[in-house]
Amino acid sequence: MPDFSTMPEIFVSNAELAASVSREMKLGRLRKLGSRLYTRNLKEQPEKLVQRNLWPLVEAYLPGALIADRTALEYRPAVDGSVFLIAGHKRDIVLPGVTLRPRRGPAALETDRLFIGSLRLSSPARAFLENVRLSRARSGVARTLSRREIEERLDEILRRSGVIALQRLRDDARRTADQLEMTAEFQSLDTLIGSLLGTREARLASPVAIARAAGVPYDPQRLELFQQLFAELGGTAPVTRPARSTDGPALPFFEAYFSNFIEGTEFAVDEAADIVFGGRIPTARPQDAHDVLGTWKVVSDQREMSRLPNNSEDLLALLKSRHSQIMEGRQDKGHGKFKTEPNRAGATQFVAPELVEGTLTKGFEIYRGLTSPLHRAIFMMFLIAEVHPFADGNGRVARIMMNAELVASRESRIIVPTVFRNNYLAALKALSQNGITAAIVRTMDFAQRYTRAVDFADIDRARFVLDRTHAFMDPNEADASGTRLLMPTAEILAVAEQ
Repeated sequence: MPDFSTMPEIFVSNAELAASVSREMKLGRLRKLGSRLYTRNLKEQPEKLVQRNLWPLVEAYLPGALIADRTALEYRPAVDGSVFLIAGHKRDIVLPGVTLRPRRGPAALETDRLFIGSLRLSSPARAFLENVRLSRARSGVARTLSRREIEERLDEILRRSGVIALQRLRDDARRTADQLEMTAEFQSLDTLIGSLLGTREARLASPVAIARAAGVPYDPQRLELFQQLFAELGGTAPVTRPARSTDGPALPFFEAYFSNFIEGTEFAVDEAADIVFGGRIPTARPQDAHDVLGTWKVVSDQREMSRLPNNSEDLLALLKSRHSQIMEGRQDKGHGKFKTEPNRAGATQFVAPELVEGTLTKGFEIYRGLTSPLHRAIFMMFLIAEVHPFADGNGRVARIMMNAELVASRESRIIVPTVFRNNYLAALKALSQNGITAAIVRTMDFAQRYTRAVDFADIDRARFVLDRTHAFMDPNEADASGTRLLMPTAEILAVAEQ
């Protein structure tokens, strides 16, 4: 008698187990989930059990099957639960939440990959050839991907792995097509790949493929983030916070000071004031000093900060112009030129160099739908920060573009004090990596309210208020001690005026 306690939690019965299974069922120690399918787990939902044990179950029902068609590219059941395979069995096998859909077809080739147990997985070349073949869905989803989906997957290969990878796929597909007698399918695939590489012309269905063929490829994953942020902003009530009439040169000074401090260019306030207002460049740190000075020159120029892009060409030109000014002391950083090498921060890989202009252009199209100055400012800042179009200076350019939206509308600017750095970066990361949109909106809304509450009539007065509200505190020390950026109180402002 088999020991069911040592068997998998879900298993497919056979003739040898039938009598024992029947006895265990009567004793209430097994549960039947489908045709010959049983489990020792008496509580968990059948669909979850099947999903967790999917491929061993496929191997138990269809040993030696080849994972094929759309499943070979998606690596999971289709939206209706279909799993497409090539096997000797022809009838569908219905399981909780999943339907195995085998068909007759050529056996696995040497290039098809070994998978779990005796299962095989179609090679990428074979999978693409199978999927360019048109199929109709008799019930549920079609066996193969749509033309648009195929184009998007080919473009993804090009984006992530480059031209050589796509050319290698085409070469592999040519050899595989000869073995499987799929000449027509290869011709279709060859035309699609050629269109993406710019060597052929074909009628394309996917917006991302059309854009690439037109010479303006973009990052579709980033576009999804921009659309999510747009929806969040569109659902948030617009806020109007007019700039204070008493704001003086202290505001752009501290804007430049904090914007550089966030990026690791750290000076004492008096040192920074000497650089900006006294023109004294410290011999030990000339490049850092020019970073502060270049940023200040841009943010203190009311005319420059009132310029907004009317179209995507304006956006690209403004970005390059402002970057050139703030990075004037770093000729080695390609000032005024978009990056030519990929860049990243931690786990975040930013938009690839060849996708920068196209992604900015697509992002600008979404930005145009916003009307509130604060909403446009937040969106513009995230657009630039997420694309990261330059080798260096991206954060400063992003915040300049943000505040230009506010200055042009005579709204209060936003500064991000040192103590608030971690809050700001965490909100950016939450959206960039996890699609959480509310955090960045809430963070920048607070930062604007804080900025407007500070008295920037002169540097000493502003410095006093900023100090009393913890603005200069190291963010990690503040986090460790539980110290937060405080809104200026009436008492603090009154003392500052004395």
